[in-house]
Amino acid sequence: MLAAARERWPRAEFCQAGAEDLPFPDESLHGYRADKVFHVLREPARAATEARRVLRPGGRIVLRGQDWDAIMIDSADPVLTRTIVQARADLLNTPRAGRQYRGLLLAGGFADVTVEAHTNVFTDTAMLSLLVRHAESARAGGAVDRDRADEWPAEQRRRAEAGRFLVAVPFFVASATA
Repeated sequence: MLAAARERWPRAEFCQAGAEDLPFPDESLHGYRADKVFHVLREPARAATEARRVLRPGGRIVLRGQDWDAIMIDSADPVLTRTIVQARADLLNTPRAGRQYRGLLLAGGFADVTVEAHTNVFTDTAMLSLLVRHAESARAGGAVDRDRADEWPAEQRRRAEAGRFLVAVPFFVASATA
């Protein structure tokens, strides 16, 4: 990603750093964007506080990410589907970070906090590999046995072949002013 960014914007400066410990002086940045990052952080509140530290007064923060515990999948077995979705979500550090953005920004000292929710709906087979990984994660974690972990993606493949496949992923976009 850094190489691609440097190629696209050769006069800009890019660096790699952890979100909880940014290598920038206080109040030195005009903007901060985290896209699908906070769900992997162990301390998202610390990252929000760190973002506030490096933003100049009036600087903008934008957070965007999915809520891994709220993914919706059409299935003949909604109980198994919930089990698989929640088992996969629970493997992440902060799977519900998207729904927490507002609170994180307010607690971090930001003003003018806004939050929008958008749902991406997928009806093509591109998402099948994600569902297979979800089922395998649930099996590996002991939430479901091998037979159920195999049957659930098989059902999703049959749905896709019949034109009945649907996965909906809620994304949250939050913004605020430092």
